[in-house]
Parts: sequence; structure tokens; C-alpha cells
Amino acid sequence: MDRRSLLKKGVLAGAAVAASSALGTSSAQAVVTGKQIKWRMVTSWPPAFPILQTGVERFAKRVGELTGGRLSIQVYAGGELVPPLGVFDAVSSGSVQCGHSAAYYWAGKCNAAQWFTCVPFGMDAQGMNAWFYFGNGLKLWEEVYAPFNLIPRPAGNTGVQMGGWFNKKIESMDDFKGLKMRIPGLGGKVIAKAGGAVVLLPGGEIYTSLERGVIDATEWIGPCHDIRMGFYKVAKYYYYPGWHEPGSALELIMNKKAYEALPSDIRAALDTAASELNVQMLSEFETENAKALSQLKSFHKIRLLRFPDKVLEGLKVLAAETIEETASKDPQANKVNEDFMTFKKQLAAWNKISEKSYYDSML
Repeated sequence: MDRRSLLKKGVLAGAAVAASSALGTSSAQAVVTGKQIKWRMVTSWPPAFPILQTGVERFAKRVGELTGGRLSIQVYAGGELVPPLGVFDAVSSGSVQCGHSAAYYWAGKCNAAQWFTCVPFGMDAQGMNAWFYFGNGLKLWEEVYAPFNLIPRPAGNTGVQMGGWFNKKIESMDDFKGLKMRIPGLGGKVIAKAGGAVVLLPGGEIYTSLERGVIDATEWIGPCHDIRMGFYKVAKYYYYPGWHEPGSALELIMNKKAYEALPSDIRAALDTAASELNVQMLSEFETENAKALSQLKSFHKIRLLRFPDKVLEGLKVLAAETIEETASKDPQANKVNEDFMTFKKQLAAWNKISEKSYYDSML
């Protein structure tokens, strides 16, 4: 189905179900009294984790509302049913019907998956959504995931992340040499190319690793989560912008067999709820990050620094090399990368005279 038609039909069908339930029509009664379908959903996020896990819980509730209770989704946080990084395999095998995570976690299984989360110096959240919904992004994503029996949907975005917390100043590219930094994905490969030592750590170990000097720096997400982690207590400098993750998209993945077995209106409700979550999660991140950054500056007196232009220019060169090398590993990744870059280039020409010009004048 054409992506635009899918989106439009999903919204209309979901709205129709919600409206009929509100009005108490006979069709709504049929929905309520019909056979209930039960799904299980696993995530990569800790229990009650703000925005991410709480957003997924909201998604499950919304699906119940849109379907009049015909589809019930039980949500399990990372580790409650499967490990946080076991989401892909669990949904692919059909042991659970759906999951919520980030596509770049599956780079070891599917190289091309990384482009559907973020690309260093790539597109922001607005650009990623444009690519997914009205470019070839979602079509390519479905194509990449098809061999794994998965159907993906955009379902959240962190927005532009922060550059990270550092215990040494970054004034030139030489300062990355020997730097021990916790940073995953393509961004981590860029740091390694710059001479850094990339350390992969779960969230629960980052604070103590910074405190004890096991690592010199870390990236996480943004102010609203960073302040909860307490990084300002053990790191001297808070750098921006998040060149490595300019608009990290999150995913709803559904088992293809389970999804296609659903009535068309329930499939539309799932698509609609995913689209709503995509907007809501980004909006919540923007709101809470703004509040948290103000608190970090006002109450915790952090040293907020921008990466020097020459450092960003150097990282950009290395990022281009890294992306090209990664894409060249297989035809599928190369196909996705070419489409991504073509869309980005076209969008950038417009953004330069729209978004950038406006922000330059506003700020």
C-alpha cells in the first residue's frame, strides 16, 4: 500500500472507531462485545523509564481505545520478559507480537537497519519523518525488515541529542586520541576513527564508570534523562550539538504474521496509534529537555560548551568516510544510504532558506 494511503486510511479508520465508541452506536457495541485479541509487547527500556517506556504504555492504552477493547496489549519493559536487546529476535520469531526499540541496535543482524534510527550529521526529527512518510524511508524499512518477518513503523524520536559529558576539554581533533568514551552506533565508529577508545556500557554502569575514570566521556540522550542520571556530578563539561544523533527515530516492530492476521480496522488503529506516539514522544522530549537544561544551568551550574567549528568539521569528514565504508558492505545498505542522502540533500536546500534562516534571525 502506498505510504500516504496507509497513513490516511489509518487515521480515518482509527478516528471512526473512536468516534463510534464515543457516540455509543450499534457498530461500537459490536466492537466492544466482539472477540478480544491479546498481544504481548516487549521494549528495550527500563520499567517506568520516562518518555520511552511511559510513552509505550500510553501507546498500548491508545490502541485499546481505538479498537474499543478488541485489541489488548500487555507491555513488558526490558528484562521483564526478554533482555533489552532481545526485542528484535522475540518479535521476529513470533514469541511476542510486537516491540519498541531503536533500529540501530540491530546493526549486527542487519547492516542497513542503522539508517532508520539516525546517521551522524544526518537529518533531524522533522527530516526523518518527511523521509519516512512522504519519501521512500518507510518503504525501504519494510523491505529491509521483510526477511525477518517484521513490519516496522516510526514510533517516537528523541530530537537532536546532546554531544555528551566530558572530563576533558575538546578543543581539537587531537583531543579524541586515547579518549575513552561510551558511544554506540555509527557515532562510535567515528570516534574510533578519530583515535578514541569506544566503550559500550549499559545505562546502569555509566555513572560509576565516569566517576571511577573507567571512561572519560559519555553520550546519553538529552538533558531530561541526563539530569536524572546525575552526570553533572561526575563530569566537568556538557558539550553540544549531538552531531552523532541529530534526530534518533524509534521503532514499533510487529510480527508480520500476527499483524496481517488482524482485521483491517485494527491494523489501521495500530498504525494510527504509532503515528500519534511518534508525534507525542518528540513533543515530550522537546518540552522536558528545555526544562531540564534550564535546571542544569541555573541550579547545577554546569559548564555548557559548544564543540569548536574545526572539531565539528573534522568529525563531519570522518562521519562521511564511516558512512560510506559501512554502506559499501552490502547492496541493501548502499541502496538505503543512497536514497537517504538524496533526500537529505534535497531537504537541506529548502531548510537552508527556511529553518536555518528563521532560527538565525530568531536567536
